[in-house]
Amino acid sequence: MVNNASMDIGALWTCGTKLSLHTKPQMPPCDFIPEKYKALPYNRVLEIHEQHLSPVVTAYFKKPLLLHQGHMEWLFDSDGNRYLDFFSGIVTVSVGHCHPKINTEAQEQLNRLWHTSTVFFHAPVHEYAEKLSALLPDPLKVIFLTNSGSEANDLAMLLARAHTNSTDIISFRGAYHGCSPYTLGLTSVGSYKTELPVGTGCQATMCPDVFHGPWGGSHCRDSPVQTTRKCSCAPESCQAKDLYVEQFKDTLNTVVAKSVAGFFAEPIQGVNGVIQYPKGFLKEAFQLVREKGGVCIADEIQTGFGRLGSHFWGFQTHGVLPDIVTMAKGIGNGFPMAAVVTTPEIAKSLSKRLLHFNTFGGNPLACAIGSAVLKVIKEDILQENSHEVGTYMLLKLAKLRDEFDIVGDVRGKGLMIGMEMVKDKSSRQPLPREEVNQIHEACKQMGLLIGRGGIFFQTFRIAPSMCITKPEVDFAVEVIRSALIQHMERRAE
Repeated sequence: MVNNASMDIGALWTCGTKLSLHTKPQMPPCDFIPEKYKALPYNRVLEIHEQHLSPVVTAYFKKPLLLHQGHMEWLFDSDGNRYLDFFSGIVTVSVGHCHPKINTEAQEQLNRLWHTSTVFFHAPVHEYAEKLSALLPDPLKVIFLTNSGSEANDLAMLLARAHTNSTDIISFRGAYHGCSPYTLGLTSVGSYKTELPVGTGCQATMCPDVFHGPWGGSHCRDSPVQTTRKCSCAPESCQAKDLYVEQFKDTLNTVVAKSVAGFFAEPIQGVNGVIQYPKGFLKEAFQLVREKGGVCIADEIQTGFGRLGSHFWGFQTHGVLPDIVTMAKGIGNGFPMAAVVTTPEIAKSLSKRLLHFNTFGGNPLACAIGSAVLKVIKEDILQENSHEVGTYMLLKLAKLRDEFDIVGDVRGKGLMIGMEMVKDKSSRQPLPREEVNQIHEACKQMGLLIGRGGIFFQTFRIAPSMCITKPEVDFAVEVIRSALIQHMERRAE
């Protein structure tokens, strides 16, 4: 187990029964000293979890981490061990754990007013609405505040259907748009599907994945790192995009009604392992949906708020203007908060049909925190940092792809990165889950926390807080490289 920054983690590395001789990566310094853990013992936490919490197995690692405290890009467990957090609470802690500026704003609001509801006015919600709307292009200026991404996407589905008087909504295979009964229809990842009747009226279309799909190659995606697949596309004309558009047309001509309610798209798929589409695809798909009478929804729950670096919103990287935008996760730096932003026309379509009400959406504390997040992103120049440090990390990870045959693909933009593990580059078949688990565990043992994604959980999802530095990237890449070397040693035994 990792101890505080000084412990020689390398002494604990083993490959079967043979001690590894590799030099351990040196964890960057951190001047924050966590409080001593004084809460429930670990074994008691396990007992309570087994007896009273959801039986669905979601915890990472053979021995789940019992986290105690966080500071910026760092997490500390109940034993005082320090970890570099490169998954950010599932792409949620946008500007850093317990960011001091946000803590100050939250504490001031906490002392002033925790909660009131939309039947009363309060300044924080109006201040936040003005700040958020200023970051979105016309006519996206009407904001519905909610509590989670699933709830935001629920509402976006309702808005689309109320405005169009149609039912069918299209999403990509591999899409994740939430786990509520309504959004489960949109989510198209096998492990989230159920035999129970949920989310009716949703249809999944082919994901234009240039690494695993039938078309695509080395010129197709908006990333500093391209797939190593050979590409027949010209630099200014993506043949793969055209072929995927034909598949999208086939969906519109066969499995939905003559008119549709809408189309949901993540600018980059998150849960499916940071999947990027061919350049220009979304622009043509949006046009086709609108010709069918539908509206276009950008799910920015993981991609928004500057994480992609080059733009504040993911949809801007595709050169499109959605009719509805949903956002959550990084909006509150981990505080439960979400939003749906749409046009006045679409908003009025809903108000004519029902009285929409949300008890906790837009409460004073959430809005004060949301405003503080926007302030920190601007003052700390975090969007620019995402671009610079994210590009730096992508290029370093690409060198690992060139070094190891089991690293099939490295992709992403800014600080939303996927590293897909394969049996070998020629087959592109997913590396077995138990082998991916071993690499994942080894990274944790060396003090690095990363995520997992993909249909077969074969892709490492790397999405740190936007405050990270290049020295921390250097450490993370060396940890991953060391974990890969350990794994290759195990294979050779």
